[in-house]
Amino acid sequence: MSSTLHSKENLEFITVAAEFCLFLEQIPELNKQQFISRAVKYMPLLYLKTSLLSYDSEDYEPEPERIVTETDYELMRSNVASLLGIDDNYLEVFHPDMQYSDTPIAAAVSENIADIYQELKDYLYNCQLGNDEAMHDSLIYCLAAFRNHWGQKLLNALRALHQVFYNENNENEDNTEIHPTQPDDSRDISFFNYQRNK
Repeated sequence: MSSTLHSKENLEFITVAAEFCLFLEQIPELNKQQFISRAVKYMPLLYLKTSLLSYDSEDYEPEPERIVTETDYELMRSNVASLLGIDDNYLEVFHPDMQYSDTPIAAAVSENIADIYQELKDYLYNCQLGNDEAMHDSLIYCLAAFRNHWGQKLLNALRALHQVFYNENNENEDNTEIHPTQPDDSRDISFFNYQRNK
């Protein structure tokens, strides 16, 4: 148990999780562009560091101690929602009810981020207690939650933020026409064949 808790991978996960939570807690000091620019960098790193951890057991107490209250959750959700405005909502394509729905299902980046924040902050709180058993149970619980819901929510929110980030950047750039450096028919040639023929 101790080797997992004090492994390089877990320490890196704790570091990235703490940085991400701190970043989210500073949202009132950020503008929309700053928030999105940082979020699209933190979120892939958080996903990577979480996915590198071994998930070998579900042997934990029913639920580790929770520190994030409904008030904390709602404050985080509303901070993100007010910052993003209309860009908070996106169409959900991975919702389980999507196959039965005739209409698109809407989701909110703010709810996804608040869910992620809650799981990470609760885990970090249990790490601060310094009790290996509590840390172990909390880690296993956090990784189970990652597999079951917040990993997908992270990817969904990242997809929506990616769209906003690059659309806004494109709108800010000059509308100069980009000319390809190769003829249109070269797109049919594979990358390696193209490199060989250069």
